[in-house]
Amino acid sequence: MRSLFFYFLVLPFQVPATWAQSPQLVYDREYFQLIERLEIRQGFFTESFHTGVKPFGRKAVVRFLDGYKEAHPSLSQSDAFNLNYLLRDSWEHTTDTLELLPQQKRRRFYQHPADFYAYKDEVWDVHVNPVLHFQGGVETDEADLRFRNTRGLTLRGSIDNKIGFYTLLSTTDLVFPSWINGYVQQHGAIPGQGFWKRYGDNGYSFFSARGHINFRATRHIQMQFGHDSHFIGQGIRSFVLSDFSNPFVFVKINTRIGPVNFTNLWGQLTADILTDRGVPTDGRYPQKWFSFHRLGVNLGKRFNLGLYESVMANRMDWNYLNPLVFYRWVEHQLGTPDKVMLGTDFKWHPLKGLQVYGQFVLDEFVFNEFFGISGKGSSRNKHGFQLGIHHVEVAGIPNLDVQVEYNHARPYTFQEKFDYQSYTNYRIPLTHPRGANFRELLVQSRFQPLPKLTLHATALYQMHGKDPVSSANFGGDILKNRVENSTSLFGNFIGQGEKTQVYMGTIRASYMLHHNVFLDFSQTLRRDSGEAVSTRTKAFSQAGLRLNTAWFDPHF
Repeated sequence: MRSLFFYFLVLPFQVPATWAQSPQLVYDREYFQLIERLEIRQGFFTESFHTGVKPFGRKAVVRFLDGYKEAHPSLSQSDAFNLNYLLRDSWEHTTDTLELLPQQKRRRFYQHPADFYAYKDEVWDVHVNPVLHFQGGVETDEADLRFRNTRGLTLRGSIDNKIGFYTLLSTTDLVFPSWINGYVQQHGAIPGQGFWKRYGDNGYSFFSARGHINFRATRHIQMQFGHDSHFIGQGIRSFVLSDFSNPFVFVKINTRIGPVNFTNLWGQLTADILTDRGVPTDGRYPQKWFSFHRLGVNLGKRFNLGLYESVMANRMDWNYLNPLVFYRWVEHQLGTPDKVMLGTDFKWHPLKGLQVYGQFVLDEFVFNEFFGISGKGSSRNKHGFQLGIHHVEVAGIPNLDVQVEYNHARPYTFQEKFDYQSYTNYRIPLTHPRGANFRELLVQSRFQPLPKLTLHATALYQMHGKDPVSSANFGGDILKNRVENSTSLFGNFIGQGEKTQVYMGTIRASYMLHHNVFLDFSQTLRRDSGEAVSTRTKAFSQAGLRLNTAWFDPHF
């Protein structure tokens, strides 16, 4: 670990100026969809970055966008608007000299539409922006207003064209819809945030901070250190690593040479929290350590294959700092004390405008039990599976995109028998919000009839098995011990326990008033039904205004 920090202290000052640096983009699913749909639309992979590991670097994205703009001079109004919006958001890296010039010279602020304040010379490149999110809504059978009030600030830039940096500070007060409130109460943490305090009778208040520095160690090796979230894959969900849990401190090395992209990630995570009457309280929270590497290869211009391996350990171990060693072998040599997972992912562009993608993760493998030779439904047959299709410009209609995705995870996947080794961070799953023991079908559509107006529709179906009492373990709650379960070795199936079904749909209109200023109106319908509970139906209507921040996805 000391050697890694030595590299971060010394190497940035050895980087040639020709390897100009920029901070990473902040991961925002809808923002990244604008980038990825262009790659799907052109029908072959970009050479600037691999989309399977998110977030991307700003400069790499601009390089792709500049090339796309030159190769596609005739675009729809909405596509041209999106392309210019993305380039304007990282104007300091574009080759468009008009974007580089201040557009409002007499103003001290907003000289460029993307930045409240920006300054650039031979040493500094600084961008400062406010973050605001005001949202209000009403839910059936609930007297209190559901709202969000977020205020914050972002700062990004580079120093000497060698070190990129980014930081976010914000504070939020909110009242969640009932189903999200139930999720927070069950896990004791807020998805994407972690620690919280009471706000009024049924609200939450929390302080958010993220930040990183990054630089190029060589022409092909990028290094990053910070507190933030990550996402692996092409889907709406991820079975490898998602942004659903709390940000964590990490060291990341990304090596890209031609069609090969190799990612190493080491992180320190929060294993559990201390609570007082259900509320997080002061004290030293137990920690755990996460090691991950993924090899992604473009096999031609239309097919990408990724292989990954991860380890969750309840203490830091020097053996896992080797970026090239096979973790499963290391774990065997140590006496099999840790949780190792293996997996693969792929994306394929069979046609222009069409992407097929998927993931498969393996938590435990016993040959005779996996293939049903020794018996059916083994509790040691633990895996997650994803398959999806992303189609842009459906039926030739410009800017109409549809994404369909299926996910399932067998019971006891992501659980572990030793303390603090479940696949979680701050009590929240690192992958799918549901944890395990579920099936899910997701459909998302996006239509942009006007450059500034985007219509979104999302439909969700989930079937999962709940534990009837807190002492039971049917494999869905991944914080529980997989050995202390409520079933036998064989006869396990997805949905065991109390079978519960969720139907949910949302339509939303989003209008861009100004660069990164959005006005949102949405309507959500949700129905929960189960074997041991009465059917609950909810309707939730809301409107919001947000500046330089993402829309919060309520579909879990």
